[in-house]
Amino acid sequence: MLRISNTVELAEHEIEITQIRAQGAGGQNVNKVASAVHLRFDIPASSLPPFYKERLMALSDQRISKEGVVIIKAQNHRTLELNKEDALTRLRELIRHAIKQQKARKPTRPTKGSQRRRVDKKVKKGKTKALRGKVKP
Repeated sequence: MLRISNTVELAEHEIEITQIRAQGAGGQNVNKVASAVHLRFDIPASSLPPFYKERLMALSDQRISKEGVVIIKAQNHRTLELNKEDALTRLRELIRHAIKQQKARKPTRPTKGSQRRRVDKKVKKGKTKALRGKVKP
């Protein structure tokens, strides 16, 4: 079971975990040990609530395919168990990030003082640049 929140959990059969060989440097041992993990999670076929599914499908994340399959590759650790745990944690964080409500931004205006300081700075900079011209004899 992967607990997303107090009310939402994912069953183990919904998450497909495959062992693969890790890429990159690691000596000869990397060629014979399959310690990396591919995690696949099908959003439309899952038991997530419809609100969660909609928010996940609306994300513009490269880990989510057009069909709605989340693919996470974990190969940061040396052991298979740690990589599995890492992949599951990343899936949980992805789902939590998708359902988090973003605060509506309230547009603000700069204060009179900040506007005045900005203009004064521009005037001062302009005077400095004006003094850089050729000297008249």
